[in-house]
Amino acid sequence: MTITSKENSIGAWAFLIGVVLAVIIGLGTSSFLSFERITAYSAQIYAVLVILGLVVGFSIKVSGKDAQTFLVAGAILVIVSKFGMESVVGSLIGIGVGDTVSSTFAALLALFVPATIVVALKTVFSMAKV
Repeated sequence: MTITSKENSIGAWAFLIGVVLAVIIGLGTSSFLSFERITAYSAQIYAVLVILGLVVGFSIKVSGKDAQTFLVAGAILVIVSKFGMESVVGSLIGIGVGDTVSSTFAALLALFVPATIVVALKTVFSMAKV
């Protein structure tokens, strides 16, 4: 699946901006590297991540094998991020980066969950020919 084709340029830019924003908020809201301004506006930034995820889901033209590839990759990202978010805090707490990794995973979840759900719904509706 080529996400940077001409038809998908909005989705590609939303995806890129979302990933960069997710990493920034993940690093900025942790106790390891706490930035007060990012922490104060974290709810709004998470809302922007969800909106960007919706934009990615609606703007990416996926069909057939591309949809399957996107859904498998999206599902893997969501599952690994969720399990990683929970398990990394306990295992990396001694080094002090557990909160940073956990908040980065949480921000990535805010981006990938809406995109994966929208693409899954689009795929189901296209299979049903509705």
